[in-house]
Amino acid sequence: MKKNVLIFSMLMSMIACSQNENQAQEETKKDIIYTDGFDFPVGKPDAKGYYNAQKFTENNHLGDDWNGVGGGNTDLGDPIYNIANGYVTFAEDVGGGWGNVIRIVHHIDENTEVESLYAHCDTMLVNEGDYIEKGEQIATIGNVNGIYYAHLHLEIRDEVGLPLGGGYSSDTQGYVDPTLFIKQNRQ
Repeated sequence: MKKNVLIFSMLMSMIACSQNENQAQEETKKDIIYTDGFDFPVGKPDAKGYYNAQKFTENNHLGDDWNGVGGGNTDLGDPIYNIANGYVTFAEDVGGGWGNVIRIVHHIDENTEVESLYAHCDTMLVNEGDYIEKGEQIATIGNVNGIYYAHLHLEIRDEVGLPLGGGYSSDTQGYVDPTLFIKQNRQ
């Protein structure tokens, strides 16, 4: 009899733990704010006044380089906008040719998320853990202390959390064409 009570007690405890775990997962899902489409990160929402100076896969480039139409450093300090609702997972000066880098995860639906990466920022206006809405200014365009002419390097990754990398590779697994992706996912 004691054995049956012990087994019953253990089963009830396991059921309660499972219910608590399911409830925690449901609460986490409620906290996720999904995207409502994507816009361009400069000249919001359609990149007006900017051009894509180095496109995705051109010279093994893993992103798009957005420059102001004035050329040179005419866009230094111009605003950079978040492309879609999301959560900042990284905002640091990593030095080298990257400078200030921001990474934001965007939840498209319950099963799909992408990450946007903004590099060469002059100033950063967000911190890790911030929730940022589409179109909100997150940074300004920089030139990594004169290493380059001012521009924004934008990557979109469909594999969230990949290493920072070097911005160039013939292996594009985990990366998507930013301009094409944004155009296909407008609200």
